[in-house]
Amino acid sequence: MTRRRKNAKGSTILEFSLVGIPLIFVLISTFEIGRGMWIYHTVSYAVKEGTRFAIVHGSSCSVAPNACAVTLGNVATRIRQSAGGLDPARMSLTFTAANGATTTCMLNVCLNSATRWPPAGANSPGVDDVQIAATYPFQSVMAMVWPGAGKVEVMGRYDMPASSRERIQF
Repeated sequence: MTRRRKNAKGSTILEFSLVGIPLIFVLISTFEIGRGMWIYHTVSYAVKEGTRFAIVHGSSCSVAPNACAVTLGNVATRIRQSAGGLDPARMSLTFTAANGATTTCMLNVCLNSATRWPPAGANSPGVDDVQIAATYPFQSVMAMVWPGAGKVEVMGRYDMPASSRERIQF
């Protein structure tokens, strides 16, 4: 029995090297996939909520006695509230009205915009559509440990896209 233990001294290190290290990469990869899915879902949900907010603020909102016309800043605020945990300086938004007019800005810049949206002439209930699209960059931490990845800034970045189009309701 003693002779057997002497021969098996290095087997624990070898077994860990062959099984443990790849298992750690699988575990980290699982968390990264989950984080990517969370970012994608959050961006999609935020854009959908912003579009829902915009479609109930069409031309009927500016007709007396209503006073519910909104700005890009109001819609961006709704998107920001729905995108908890995401950096507003990294989310790019594109607002497209029914007449084809587009406005593109980063979310943190859109928050301060006083431009009325949906714009007059492209905000008729039941006729005009509005679309909001967003992209948010996802950079995996796996790029830092991947062999031969090169610069970390370049590898592992993917822009998570989301868009929502709805017909103006009110």
